[in-house]
Amino acid sequence: MTTFSPEELELLPGFHIRRLQQIAVAVFMEETQDFAVTPVQFAALSAVLRQPEMDQRSLARFIGFDTSTIGSVIDRLEARGFMVRNASKTDKRVRLLTVTAAGVDLLRQAQPAVMRAQQRMLDPLPAEQRALFMQMVAQINHENEGRNRAPSLAAGSALPKPMD
Repeated sequence: MTTFSPEELELLPGFHIRRLQQIAVAVFMEETQDFAVTPVQFAALSAVLRQPEMDQRSLARFIGFDTSTIGSVIDRLEARGFMVRNASKTDKRVRLLTVTAAGVDLLRQAQPAVMRAQQRMLDPLPAEQRALFMQMVAQINHENEGRNRAPSLAAGSALPKPMD
């Protein structure tokens, strides 16, 4: 069995990607603490607001989240009055999602905090390297999309163009 020393872990991209995810969530939660919303909940609300009456499976794909756990995310949003499930007129087994007025208000109020979090995540990089970092991360995600347990609908979309 191979074990890695702390120095060897520092050489592994997966180690840094996992740490970056932890940092991103922590920064998001700090900035949005007044709203008590997680990154996944914010993404779900945003996606359903953009595309009302989306079903749960489509939502999971849209935001790149696991279909087996998206239901509990929706349960929490529904319990707080931010989202509702309605039966489909064409298939009673399907529940279509809609953001409530309270959910729209939450998104509107939380948006500045979410944008501050995004900026804080990139603050350690010099301004001239931020666009390149975003392009590289997007390329890694795009090229590895087929390996993902929760593939995103964005998998077929083009990579972002470099920014000046």
